[in-house]
Amino acid sequence: MKNDRPLTISSWPKAILHLDADAFFASCEQAIHPELKGRPVITGKERGIVAAASYEAKAKGIQRGTRLFEVKKICPDAVILPSDYETYSLFSIRMFNILRRFSPDVEEYSIDEAFVDLTGLRRSFHGSYEMIAKTMQETIEQELGITVSVGVSLSKVLAKIGSKHNKPHGLTIIPGRDIHLYLEKLPVGKIWGIGSNTAAFLNKFGISTALDFARKDEAFIQKNLSKPYREVWHELNGRSVYPVTPESKDGYQSISKTKTFTPPSTDETFVFAQLAKNMENACIKARKYNLAATRIIAFLRKQDFTSSGIEMKLSRPSAYPAELFTPLRKAYSDLFEAGTLYRSTGVILSGLIAENSVQYTLFDDTSKIERMSRVYSVVDEISKKFGKHTIRHAASLPTQIQAQHEGERGDVPQRKTSLFKGENKRQRLGLPLLHIKI
Repeated sequence: MKNDRPLTISSWPKAILHLDADAFFASCEQAIHPELKGRPVITGKERGIVAAASYEAKAKGIQRGTRLFEVKKICPDAVILPSDYETYSLFSIRMFNILRRFSPDVEEYSIDEAFVDLTGLRRSFHGSYEMIAKTMQETIEQELGITVSVGVSLSKVLAKIGSKHNKPHGLTIIPGRDIHLYLEKLPVGKIWGIGSNTAAFLNKFGISTALDFARKDEAFIQKNLSKPYREVWHELNGRSVYPVTPESKDGYQSISKTKTFTPPSTDETFVFAQLAKNMENACIKARKYNLAATRIIAFLRKQDFTSSGIEMKLSRPSAYPAELFTPLRKAYSDLFEAGTLYRSTGVILSGLIAENSVQYTLFDDTSKIERMSRVYSVVDEISKKFGKHTIRHAASLPTQIQAQHEGERGDVPQRKTSLFKGENKRQRLGLPLLHIKI
């Protein structure tokens, strides 16, 4: 039969591993709170919705984004915790460092995902790619107390299919001769890189599974699909197109910063303060990479999850909040609706260009721009030494306003309240804190 025919007879021209931590945030909480092992754990208490759920919670019907009042009905024994992103980042760093013991080619895809190029390492480890992958998986479990799912195949797309195949704590090896076995029942819309619209388009041509897509002839692919989808097609056929890129990112096309606050607020000054802080954070990142924005987008999200936003073109590229607050305030006055509950704000800097390529016009006050540049250079240096937002704009979250909005969900993670000697609210050692009840 046609579906029994392998897509390639080359078993391992490349060996790419994809690692995906299982219920990462909830697993980190269970690792530092051993008494929570085996219990339904949920993070996101500070947001009022489920940010992450352990597999014990998922088994009871809890999904990401579920409102907490609904969680208490579905799973009364759920342990609901505030998100501790500082600790999760520390676990992430240690997880990636473990991977680098096995291969120098590690791409940090997200806080809980990574790609690793294992090609050629069988000789170094005197074993198969499966043995190397299993050792990596076991080392992470032993040293961090969390589980991960792993897929190994000839390309990134196939490796990601493997890691999703048998979660949690799965290990799936897909050599070239077996690719078709893993694609024959996988819906085409579940392929990494294929969205719902593209899946619907492919369905019109009788392509319903990943294997149907992989077996289409190249003439059809070239005629009907753009480059990104042609690359996915090559990857499904075992031809590695996407390289593992260990280098950290050195540039961005856009930078976005959002903030969800609890409880939601109708306070016009408070909501703008949150938006101003989004702007500060986005500009800090832009200056870090010596970028300047030519456009900004501001948006507000209401308690009913509907959003509204405005895009603005700047008179000149900038990454200085003091300059950008003026158009931001104008946009905000158009967006804000009195008496409406808002739950989050966001800013996107787009049309980013290199700061050193900005050309001034005859109407620009170059001396003022130069003074502003020096001011923000000092601010950034102070932030490096004493922590982000050591110096902040008065517009961003005044202390007296913040105090009015500390509701019953204003919980903070234990790591921020259990401080070692010499630590403070903004500066702590890069160590997760293990809590053991005795």
